[in-house]
Amino acid sequence: MEKAVQDGVFPGAVLRVWFKGRTVYEKAVGVTDRESLTPVDPSTVYDLASLTKPLATASAFMILVQKGRVSLESRLCELIAEFRDNDKKDVTVGQLLCHTSGLADHRPYYETLQQLPGAGRPGALKSLLQSEPLINPPGAKVVYSDLGYMILNWIIEARSGMTIDRFFEHEILLPLTLSDLYYIRKNERDVTGRIIAPTETCPWRKKTLKGEVHDDNAWVMGGCCAHAGLFGTARGVSDFLVELLGVYHGTKQSAVFSPDVVRTFLTEWNGFRRTPGFDMPSAEGSSSGHLFSPGSVGHLGFTGTSFWMDLEREIIVVLLSNRVHPSRDHTAIRAFRPLIHDTVMEELLQRG
Repeated sequence: MEKAVQDGVFPGAVLRVWFKGRTVYEKAVGVTDRESLTPVDPSTVYDLASLTKPLATASAFMILVQKGRVSLESRLCELIAEFRDNDKKDVTVGQLLCHTSGLADHRPYYETLQQLPGAGRPGALKSLLQSEPLINPPGAKVVYSDLGYMILNWIIEARSGMTIDRFFEHEILLPLTLSDLYYIRKNERDVTGRIIAPTETCPWRKKTLKGEVHDDNAWVMGGCCAHAGLFGTARGVSDFLVELLGVYHGTKQSAVFSPDVVRTFLTEWNGFRRTPGFDMPSAEGSSSGHLFSPGSVGHLGFTGTSFWMDLEREIIVVLLSNRVHPSRDHTAIRAFRPLIHDTVMEELLQRG
């Protein structure tokens, strides 16, 4: 970790390792940014980027499934009126969660949306999503897609009557008494006094981003989305995953989650090496390294965040960094992630 700071992989980071009932390692290294040189500590808050997808969005759908408001087989035409006569009408919730919907990976919608007043942006985004063409037949192949998660955001609002940040807060975080995961709404400041690691010096927002979401499409929509927007600490991510792991194994009575639903969401779906909302280790070149069990689940965030959870061995590794500070051109974390995960796993497996 210290060598990664010296080599410029990231300015600073937090690594937290949980193993069979306890945190066995937690270390903060480096600084939050190149200007203030504020030391990172375990309570430093990071922009979690796409960790939002499994932590907030997949868990929100666990609740909606439990309540009978949707199923993984529910089709868009059944959930949202605007898709009834649309080419995406037969796309299912499961396909959206597993990135097999047939939608493209990304579109710079923010370039259009930023020109509109805030009140007009939700409707404009929905129109863009409606008209977005499929690039593959639904269910044919995996294409990691932010667009699919924007539609999932729409479904959450339609089926719950709440925005995703309110749903996540009231249905999940408050009942679980978790305070180290949260959304920061645009134009609202985090008043808790926490240290937040900045991300990129943004060329079009003309400033270094701190306490506002790095993802441009999320930012233009108010900061709270299904594909990005969540902030948190390594402890916050770890505690949330510990909750899911305990429910998965039937060793924890959760105030929120049902064991059957959690097991469904943490199990490979339709042979695509993905679960609804989570990645799984690929045969070659996985960021998890070589030693996580094949049934493990995890996810990466563009800003330099990640987690991997070995369901079989009950191991959770959370790495939070701001590798995009001050520029997203720093990509050395691609080689660092499998290295740090192999190092952690070798140590744990040697100790038994």
